[in-house]
Amino acid sequence: MEQPKYFDTIKELILDTSASYKDDVAFRVKTKAGKNPEYKDYTYSDFIENINAVGTAFYESGFKGGRIAMIGRNQYYWVVPHLACLFGGIVSVPIDKELPLGEMEDSLVRAEVDAVVFDVKYKEQIERIKADGKTKIREFICMNEKSEDYRCVEDLIASGRELIGAGKRDFIDYMPKGEDMAILLFTSGTTSKSKAVMLSNKGIACNVADLLVFEVFDEHSTNIAFLPFHHILGSTGLLFAIADGMRTVFSDGIRYIKQNLTEYGVTFFLGVPALIDKMYESVEKGIEKQGKTKTVERAKKLANFLLFFHIDIRRKLFKDIIAQMGGQLKYIISGGAPLSPAVSKGFTDLGIEIYQGYGLTETSPVLAAENKGHIKAGSIGRPLPAVQVEFKDKDEDGMGELCAKAPNVMIGYYKNEELTNEVIKDGWFHTGDLGYMDKDGYIFLTGRKKDMIVLKNGKKAFPEEIEILLNKIPGVLDSFVFGEPINGDWTDLRIAVQIQYSMKELSEIHGELTSEKVREVIWEQIKEINQTIPHYKRVTDLYLTEEPFIKTTSLKIKRKEQLARVMKENGIS
Repeated sequence: MEQPKYFDTIKELILDTSASYKDDVAFRVKTKAGKNPEYKDYTYSDFIENINAVGTAFYESGFKGGRIAMIGRNQYYWVVPHLACLFGGIVSVPIDKELPLGEMEDSLVRAEVDAVVFDVKYKEQIERIKADGKTKIREFICMNEKSEDYRCVEDLIASGRELIGAGKRDFIDYMPKGEDMAILLFTSGTTSKSKAVMLSNKGIACNVADLLVFEVFDEHSTNIAFLPFHHILGSTGLLFAIADGMRTVFSDGIRYIKQNLTEYGVTFFLGVPALIDKMYESVEKGIEKQGKTKTVERAKKLANFLLFFHIDIRRKLFKDIIAQMGGQLKYIISGGAPLSPAVSKGFTDLGIEIYQGYGLTETSPVLAAENKGHIKAGSIGRPLPAVQVEFKDKDEDGMGELCAKAPNVMIGYYKNEELTNEVIKDGWFHTGDLGYMDKDGYIFLTGRKKDMIVLKNGKKAFPEEIEILLNKIPGVLDSFVFGEPINGDWTDLRIAVQIQYSMKELSEIHGELTSEKVREVIWEQIKEINQTIPHYKRVTDLYLTEEPFIKTTSLKIKRKEQLARVMKENGIS
């Protein structure tokens, strides 16, 4: 692996790499939908020119050294003002567009933003925040609609161009400091009020530089920017795609993902396991519908046998199956949560390379990842080049808390020194994840420290590893594993689960079912899974629901709230 070329700032990194791709298409944007769609291409030169124009307009409006929030769907005019902030020493504050109005407003107040760039789809919320007057926001700018009420991003580009033409170069010539905050990002808060994470210019640039040598893809790959940009994996993933010279396109929504993969010839997809699982499930159902399950399994065995002799026929052999995902898809990166080993193997067997990455908002985000030729079953891969890893406070089995020291670790939590000092000690960031590293440098995670179920015999069980198995049961939409007190004694726990099931799916498999029969069918499947895992990890109590679990907008279960709900609904004390 070659050594990363590090930069102090995102601006230096992007200007350096984009110079090599200046005439290549950086973004393809759909300007007209329907039967005869129309598109507009922006080259890397166009993109940098747009950034400079918007940044110059920001400076002229007095936002230099300030903070600007981004609220909206992934789109070109989200990216341009965001990069203008990163290039110009303005803190970008990506806000989750799905937040309830009160939380959205609270985030804007806490972040002390000077301006908001918003998607017209969320105009109603913006109007209410504006009328409420709780924030000190000086200007609201619309991403994608011209009106008399607001300037839009196209207006900024036009005015910025005029200013540059008249000799205004203060934005273009400005170089941020590496240690300065570049992004202020709110965590999704699975256990408490969201934390405001301060990420530095140098930290994000370092993470992208590491990824450029760690994850090597074909030249001229096409990336679909599906993960929301308010999620750090989405925004750093975008910077990686730009720095790698990819062409980026945008999805029309989850219902159109298959159509968009085909439409744009997508080769590179960055997603979360919940979505990747659904993609693979759709592929499996397609195979099953055609009655080709056994044929495909035999073909996989043949393809894997030939791989031992460095003969790779997978993409030819499974051409029709890959066509279900657009025909061009070559690479999938999964992050944000553990990926099912069966799904990972399933895609690999078809000839689609799939790699897991691991990290947190607080680490900009990637700490470790798999890459070509370096995959071990059950592992999240190896640390990135700039990342030092240690497992602290190990138990008798050698399992400890994963701690990291790296430039991409956050500056700290905004206005919360106490909480910052709880997680960063002697320069080491404590992730809260437990696991170990093997002799070859591969990291294995066992679960979250705070979610760990400690049984009376001292054995430890982790909900996530059991949930991965339970979620494979046909008709199960989701599972929530927790420690249930025996006879009200919280020092003596057993493993219980609440299952969210689909009556429709179960009825298709088993015929018409009563609620008692649903319990019987699911319990039989759980008993089979219990036979495959150690005795102390076995599920001994089952609760059923058709109601979705309480989740964050990034689809992680809010465990504390969900546990309180299960206990209340079922009279557990």
